[in-house]
Amino acid sequence: MWLWVSVGIMAVIIILLLWKVYTLQNAAKEIESAFADRLATDTNTLIDISSGDPTMRRLANGINIQLRKLREERHRFEQGDLELKNAVTNISHDLRTPLTAICGYLDLLEGEKKTDEAERYLRIIRNRTELLTQLTEELFRYSMILSSEGGGIREAVNVGGVLEESVASFYTALSRRNIVPNIRIPEEKVIRTLDRSALARVFSNLLNNVIQRSDGDLEITLFKTGVIVFTNTASGLNEVQVGRLFDRFYTVEAARKSTGLGLTIARTLMEQMNGSISAEYKNNKLSITIMLPEE
Repeated sequence: MWLWVSVGIMAVIIILLLWKVYTLQNAAKEIESAFADRLATDTNTLIDISSGDPTMRRLANGINIQLRKLREERHRFEQGDLELKNAVTNISHDLRTPLTAICGYLDLLEGEKKTDEAERYLRIIRNRTELLTQLTEELFRYSMILSSEGGGIREAVNVGGVLEESVASFYTALSRRNIVPNIRIPEEKVIRTLDRSALARVFSNLLNNVIQRSDGDLEITLFKTGVIVFTNTASGLNEVQVGRLFDRFYTVEAARKSTGLGLTIARTLMEQMNGSISAEYKNNKLSITIMLPEE
């Protein structure tokens, strides 16, 4: 009889333990699901569980404390990022007015009689002013692109047509570098719903990159799948530099004749259009691949 009593007690204990494990598992699943939801959404709702187990409730409370801190850090970051974008926009905008005035006075000076020495100095000033104007415009465009958050007009775009137009507009600049582009475009039109002006800007920035870094060649291939590959020899680069080409304000040139925003702008625009862009370096060949979104 005592044996059956012992067996009964053991059975009850096992059932209670199994029930305890089951409730703990459910509580853990609730915490996991709620934690993933709180990370994915910007909400002030904290994690709450149905289990009354004190250990699991302490765990949920501890996670809630960290979630509050994380939310505060996120809001601080977002606010700081917004303030930085506004500051960049305002600074670049404010620089444009005095630069325009300087260029105007330079135009007037060029019409005056000058010594050869003054002529030389004036050419240097003109060159530096044009460079500063170019950098300021690039910075302003970047800040505006970040502020727009992909608000451009989407329409059905013939990708091959935009690509041909972009290359044609760079004919003179490419010719100066003795670069003859080899373009391969499929006979069947590749149509995607995109922001046409943004796509043209991406192509322009990639062509500018080619002019800066190509050893004299350029191959552009558009595939039916919507993949576009720009390939050129770039012996002056290495894998580390290529890995940072899309980093904001990173520039390979020591002379700093660029803000390093060209490829960053290209990546931002592609992400806004739900596409992607990447770079690969192999055997002195730089390949930049664009993947357009599905039709």
